[in-house]
Amino acid sequence: MDVHRNPQSSQRNHSWILKLKSYAFWVSAILVILLSLSFSFTKTNHFKLRYLKLTLSSHPLNPTPILRRFGFLPSDQHAREKPKSNAMLPYCVLWMAPFLSGGGYSSEAWAYITALHENMKDPIFRLGIDQHGDLESLEFWDGLPNDLKSLAYELYNTKCRMNETIVICHSEPGAWHPPLFETLPCPPTGYKEPMFVIGRTMFESDRVNPDHVKRCNRMDSVWVPTDFHVSSFIQSGVESSKVVKMVQPVDVKFFDPSKYEPLLAYRGELIPGSSSDLPQKNKDFVFLSIFKWEYRKGWDVLLRSYLKEFSRRDGVALYLLTNPYHSDRNFGNKILDFVENSGIEEPAGGWAAVYLIDSHIPQMDLPRVYMAADAFVLPSRGEGWGRPIVEAMAMSLPVITTNWSGPTEYLTEKNSYPLHVDRMSEVTEGPFKGHLWAEPSVDKLRVLMRHVMNNPEEAREKGRKAREDMIRRFSPEIVAGIVVDQIREVFDQMS
Repeated sequence: MDVHRNPQSSQRNHSWILKLKSYAFWVSAILVILLSLSFSFTKTNHFKLRYLKLTLSSHPLNPTPILRRFGFLPSDQHAREKPKSNAMLPYCVLWMAPFLSGGGYSSEAWAYITALHENMKDPIFRLGIDQHGDLESLEFWDGLPNDLKSLAYELYNTKCRMNETIVICHSEPGAWHPPLFETLPCPPTGYKEPMFVIGRTMFESDRVNPDHVKRCNRMDSVWVPTDFHVSSFIQSGVESSKVVKMVQPVDVKFFDPSKYEPLLAYRGELIPGSSSDLPQKNKDFVFLSIFKWEYRKGWDVLLRSYLKEFSRRDGVALYLLTNPYHSDRNFGNKILDFVENSGIEEPAGGWAAVYLIDSHIPQMDLPRVYMAADAFVLPSRGEGWGRPIVEAMAMSLPVITTNWSGPTEYLTEKNSYPLHVDRMSEVTEGPFKGHLWAEPSVDKLRVLMRHVMNNPEEAREKGRKAREDMIRRFSPEIVAGIVVDQIREVFDQMS
């Protein structure tokens, strides 16, 4: 029997088959690409970083399931909807900072953003963010809690018209428009189009470079975190009318000792010392220091003081949690070379233990690291703010740190052990060559470390007072109110 086919039906079937083949081709191609990338990720994170940067900086309004599946975007269960009530607000604040980079400026920017996001009960502006000022770190991004990742995508999706926007450039002035290195310029369209431009920055030495002074004076306002910086910026030539003190928030809810157990799973490399046993909580007295590996942080002062003062018989251990700063990771050999060339003689009881941790510890695990210590110590030559110091104080740890530069904003004899400065010394290399910074006292540090170890109840009381001060002066609720008041004042002036 003959079958008469409908020409239109045949044409529709043919069209459907072509679409199916095309779809299959593209699906196969995508699978091949993803498979290739998955193999390349074992060798390099270049592609993943590029995708991460692209998906954030391009403001993905409709992120794809594929990007979610491979970890570029948070899963639906963690994603937040942007509050619709904010969409009608006329003004915008665009906060540009190294949100994906880790380090001091990154942690500061996150602290401000989360403080504002969680504590603006009656918002007067929309809040947006963008990556600026430093290279992206995949390790840092992967270590962020899911709620912060979701917040990042939410705020990256905020659309701001520049003529209705306050732009905050939260970075060192060399990254400001025009940047001196490869980074997204801030402000992104230059200084004329935005409603108002604020530079948020700081330095660790006694002054500001002339070139950076010029960059600061291009800004409508310059926010600095402490009275120390207000003074040093104005004395260096930044216009006094532009300099505003804006303290930094400390996440006292996240860094809360009542929420955590000590983290002892990260095994450190023992340098020097004859024992390979890890110190045990409630048995050995544990000093903790967290810093980037650079001369400014005073790691040499710390080692000299600690190794001179203690021996293995004292039942003490020093943990160094560090990471490279324009250097390699060969920290163990650097420490051994320092000890060999320092002239420090090995005590009769053997070297006191020094444990080196140079692996990445996710942000979500940091409170447990602080919980594993009995005291925090950082004899820095200069700090902009001192993020690990205030985190340790929020965790109720007794803190020994240099009484100069940024930390003078919050150190007192009641809440810490301020370390005496022997003298000022000249910076001999790097961008701040010729500036001055502090030389903390080795002898006074020895005395303080021994005192803290021998007077645990006094030390705990200082730790309790430290947390009280962090909550009272620098909690997110307090600082968010200060920031909003300052921004409201700008809007009032501009209108």
